Amino acid sequence: MCVQYLSTVNIDWVKTHFDLDLPITRAHDVFPTYPGPIVLKSHNTQRTAIGLARFGLIPSWAQDEDFGRKTYNARAETVNQKPSYKHAWSQRHYALALADAFYEPSYESGKAVRTKITLANREPMAIASIWDTWTEPETGELIVSFSMLTINADQHPVMKRCHKPEDEKRTVVPLKLELFESWLNATPQTAHQLLNLDSIPELIFSE
Repeated sequence: MCVQYLSTVNIDWVKTHFDLDLPITRAHDVFPTYPGPIVLKSHNTQRTAIGLARFGLIPSWAQDEDFGRKTYNARAETVNQKPSYKHAWSQRHYALALADAFYEPSYESGKAVRTKITLANREPMAIASIWDTWTEPETGELIVSFSMLTINADQHPVMKRCHKPEDEKRTVVPLKLELFESWLNATPQTAHQLLNLDSIPELIFSE
């Protein structure tokens, strides 16, 4: 499960692929509750937008923002059923989290080694995610938050090398370039079809 990633700092890449300006943030190293840039699309106006959102989805009914400390990843197999995620999923709140890399533990040496994972071409990645909004009870502030989707990685040549030997292998889903628009425009039915290992570009362990 992805608990840490590096938000992209590649302004030109974001402009080229989304025609949007990357928002400024000092939180390049992102953990749950930290802000990271996401791209989303309004299905009413058809407008694509970019902004900072908290890593760890906070559903509208949550009592406090700490809820997001345990909802940073959502399993693709159950995302449409879990109370925390099913509203965002059914309302087509699909987003792309923009990252330069993410981290997972590798146990190939017999102990946990924090391992950086990037695209093989070293370009930024856009990770399939869902988003939702939550209103802070005391201040009325509207907070946007997100969760990265994960799928089984038993057959992935790189991601099956992560996590403890006895644990299920999982991976987030960085999408191929040609699938960005399909994800942002997805329905609950087509979104599930995109969450598979074939949708992921080549990944490598990076220094």
